[in-house]
Amino acid sequence: MPQNLLDFDLVGLTAWLGERGEKPFRARQAYHWIHQAGVADFAQMTDIAKGLRGKLQNEAIVQAPAVNYAHVSADGTRKWLFDVGVGNGIETVFIPEDDRGTLCVSSQVGCALECTFCSTGRQGFNRNLTVAEIIGQLWVAQHSLKREPNRTTGEIADRPVSNVVMMGMGEPLANFENVVTALGIMLDDHAYGLSRRRVTVSTSGLVPAMDRLAGRCPVALAVSLHAPNDALRDQIVPINRKYPLAELMAACRRYLAHAPRDFITFEYVMLAGVNDAPEHARQLIELVRDVPCKFNLIPFNPFPDSGYEKPRAEAMRVFREILQDAGHVVTTRKTRGDDIDAACGQLAGRVADKSGRVMKRIQKEAA
Repeated sequence: MPQNLLDFDLVGLTAWLGERGEKPFRARQAYHWIHQAGVADFAQMTDIAKGLRGKLQNEAIVQAPAVNYAHVSADGTRKWLFDVGVGNGIETVFIPEDDRGTLCVSSQVGCALECTFCSTGRQGFNRNLTVAEIIGQLWVAQHSLKREPNRTTGEIADRPVSNVVMMGMGEPLANFENVVTALGIMLDDHAYGLSRRRVTVSTSGLVPAMDRLAGRCPVALAVSLHAPNDALRDQIVPINRKYPLAELMAACRRYLAHAPRDFITFEYVMLAGVNDAPEHARQLIELVRDVPCKFNLIPFNPFPDSGYEKPRAEAMRVFREILQDAGHVVTTRKTRGDDIDAACGQLAGRVADKSGRVMKRIQKEAA
């Protein structure tokens, strides 16, 4: 079977070509064609020796996941459904803004962590994505968007994706090695050249993997918090039962010693009548008292049979002001792309569940 070169970072591609008698500069040439130029046809890589091009055509491919569909929201948000085989699909979202273009990338087919408010988690879990399937989302988005003019200015951007957030389907740190390799490709100046400050990994709180990320590839970190105390977080973010809040806050403090930003972003999905009371805001202030941070409040985006409701605007306002009065920076996530189900928490794709969780839930609901 041909080797998919999207699976390699530059070190890996250099080693693979070295095994075939090629010098390191050939890897840099191919890497540039693949990632910066978006070329998948080796015959078009004109500054590579003809003999090597022939070798690559026989032994290698450049293949991102196939696009099943691409939808564009009224606000310019884009969503792709990628086919990753055997009935599985992953979703990727691009959010254009005046000063940036942010790509929300998936890391797994489904998710095993079962956060109760997340539509991805309700679908169960199938498998981790490969490096090629992770970086392939950026490869497709970057090079398809480069051919289209900006909706506001009419200009065609050389690099339309300026920011990447690992906040799509799956828990990135549960697919650690593949995600870290993909992050390295995103940061590599020979590939996409993104700043560490502009690449964010979101985690629900896998504490040992947070420490490993700090040592291997420290990028901006967002923690899916969603509750200010262990009793409530145990219910809505079950991984908290293994890594409770005291351990999570300690891991955040350790991470800051390596992070490219001097704060952690705490993501907080607000669920009406569950975690949106003023007392919850006051508990949050106490929880993070020695963790430099900012808060990103996210109004829950309803999906069928979720069991949760979107918070009232007044509850959001009071919650935000309590945090701000305590000196915290607080943003409220805009709802973007909800007309194409591309808003936060709505990514679902298709998951051939191997965990058995979906069937268990159906049986429980039918009992």
